Amino acid sequence: MTASSFDGALRRVLVHEGGYADHPADPGGATMKGITQRVYDGWRRRNGRALRPVRRIAADEVAAIYRAQYWDALRADDLPAGLDYCLFDAGVNSGPAQAAKWLQRALGVAADGQIGEATLAALMAAEVPELIAAVCERRLAMLRSLRTFRHFGAGWSRRVGEVRAAALAMAAGRDSAAPEHPAAGRARPSDARLARTPEGAAGLLAGLGGLGAVVAEQADRLAPLAAYGGPLKWVFAALMLAGVGLTLRAALSRIRAGEAA
Repeated sequence: MTASSFDGALRRVLVHEGGYADHPADPGGATMKGITQRVYDGWRRRNGRALRPVRRIAADEVAAIYRAQYWDALRADDLPAGLDYCLFDAGVNSGPAQAAKWLQRALGVAADGQIGEATLAALMAAEVPELIAAVCERRLAMLRSLRTFRHFGAGWSRRVGEVRAAALAMAAGRDSAAPEHPAAGRARPSDARLARTPEGAAGLLAGLGGLGAVVAEQADRLAPLAAYGGPLKWVFAALMLAGVGLTLRAALSRIRAGEAA
């Protein structure tokens, strides 16, 4: 029997889930490593343990919950390489039933949200890379329809893109080792957006372009002062620097406003 890829898939999921969060716009409420307080309470009760804040969840509890609630629910050990991780990550974000339906619709079988023998049989004649792409496209389309997309859309879109790339690499047999440090995925949103998205690069270039135009405009307006020596020469330099500084500040403000949108 093929060894389970659960451990590696979980490491990847936790990179995206990060640590503790309690965003007021997130209907899930307090969450630690992607596990909500409600889910953690249910797991603790079922295992005869006293309730406690999800922030204190142990690593073995995290693994047990993810395996039972998502991995096993999706029968991921029976799925092809790459598709197992793709569906697992989708199930963590949107629920295993929804993830199963995305796969079933891509396969053209009854979308009942339960991966059973009919779904697994249909997989035998399917192209795994095409299924990965189809699941990710359906997932992103659903996320875009949510009212909270304006708060989390940039991160969600980036996550789906990274999951798709990694899953396709796994399917092709060229997967790199799963990341070991979940905290490494917790870059500040503004930094990640500016570094990785076209909007950030375009905003920066636009800001620099505007800066160049204003420098030229200021130079034309103040050129008569430059013809004088002595103190007026320094007045000309000071005015030039003031104009440049104000323009650069405005450009950076536009970029930050775009990141927050």
